[in-house]
Amino acid sequence: MSGSSDRFLDGRAAMVTGGASGMGRAMALAFAEAGADVAVGSLLSDRSGTVADGEVAYLPGRGELDATAREIEACGGRALAMGLDVTSMESVETFFDAAVEAFGKVDILANAAGITAEQTIVGHTDVLWQKVLDVNLSGTYRSIKLCLPGMIEREWGRIVNIASTAASVGAPTSGAYCASKAGVVGLSRCVALEGAAHGVTCNTISPTWVETGFGRDWMSGIAESQEGRPGEAYIADVKSANPQGRLIQPSEIGALALYLCREEAVGVTMQDLTISAGSLW
Repeated sequence: MSGSSDRFLDGRAAMVTGGASGMGRAMALAFAEAGADVAVGSLLSDRSGTVADGEVAYLPGRGELDATAREIEACGGRALAMGLDVTSMESVETFFDAAVEAFGKVDILANAAGITAEQTIVGHTDVLWQKVLDVNLSGTYRSIKLCLPGMIEREWGRIVNIASTAASVGAPTSGAYCASKAGVVGLSRCVALEGAAHGVTCNTISPTWVETGFGRDWMSGIAESQEGRPGEAYIADVKSANPQGRLIQPSEIGALALYLCREEAVGVTMQDLTISAGSLW
């Protein structure tokens, strides 16, 4: 991270889903560097039995979650790290309650928990379709439902939801993912309007391919199952096809999420902000 001394989030508390790795971790560390206390929750590898057949997900281990917590604490703030299943309201409530008990409130919510599935619509099982929507869309709804009332009451809040360029661009084997991320954008617009009179903003960040464990696993799966070639070759082609010749880095997502938490960004709400280096998908 940047090591910035601008600690404009001193006294604020953040809650991040999917916070142990990838974009969630990047946002959590950005908030911590700016002075916030941060709670991170992720579905962990010991829950691999909950993964549906055909689901593409990155499940960090407890060690990875604890390492993220130590990095947050190294920034000078308090950290809370918990296992989290965003498909379970009970699990989300437990995480939220623990964050409030630890920090007194949740001022900032960042939703990064997400999965995908490579399947045509005619080939989809209903179970897999529902699982992608449950994690990506309903999981986002569950955490917002818990955090929003306190933000409205305190007249200050920032909600950042990870969507995707897939919310606006289709792909023949990503129907569930595209539908779920389009839903996240629509949900976020409604939340932004609900919070607008109360100092609460809500925006989506829509990246193209990001260089995370989840992104690499997804690209490798496409390469191996659909094209019969190594994942690294596919990733290299994705990089070369991008107008900037690269993959987006998680720290770029963290930097934008952090900007959205600034007082100067209060007018930025109900927006879908793309980080794609010029790429459509």
